[in-house]
Amino acid sequence: MADNKQTKTVGEHLVASALARRGWAPALTRDGLERTDILAVATHDPERRMVEIQVKTATGRDWSHINWLLGAKAQSPSRGQTEYFVLVAVPNDVSLTPRTFVVPRSHIAAAAWIQHMAWLTDPSVPTGTRNAPVSLARVYIDVFERYEDRWDLLMVDQDSSPVLLPPKFRDLAALDRVGLPLEHSWRNGLPEWS
Repeated sequence: MADNKQTKTVGEHLVASALARRGWAPALTRDGLERTDILAVATHDPERRMVEIQVKTATGRDWSHINWLLGAKAQSPSRGQTEYFVLVAVPNDVSLTPRTFVVPRSHIAAAAWIQHMAWLTDPSVPTGTRNAPVSLARVYIDVFERYEDRWDLLMVDQDSSPVLLPPKFRDLAALDRVGLPLEHSWRNGLPEWS
């Protein structure tokens, strides 16, 4: 599936279908609405919680090669408690079922920054060898494995959501050479990792 628009369409429709199966009323937004591909209302919730979802879809020959470009926009601060990403992994082998990862926006921002800065500033690599800006951050599927099919997180505000990133990311975020994005809410104090 080489066509980027087709890949995007596969992911968005897969997520909309998964939401509908779980009692959400999803609405695909028009292209060009920044940060939100799907608005969804929890019809099963008496308070009718509404969430904003950005879908990122990536393909690859096998799971270990699938990664998402999570650049500057993905790393920008959350504007509310109900912003989420759903990362969709679509293998090239059509006999395999795509996988979904439901991740609060603030967790995406932290993961992209931490992974990229740890790679960029790795002390075992000669200085100047790596120079890609953080806006080109790519994060592999293994970082988000604990978020797989965690549709329940859509009912939890970001600040209360369990952090399911790899434990080593917490240690990396505490290092001066890695840290977190400038306006990230965790700069005031790292939450506990689950």
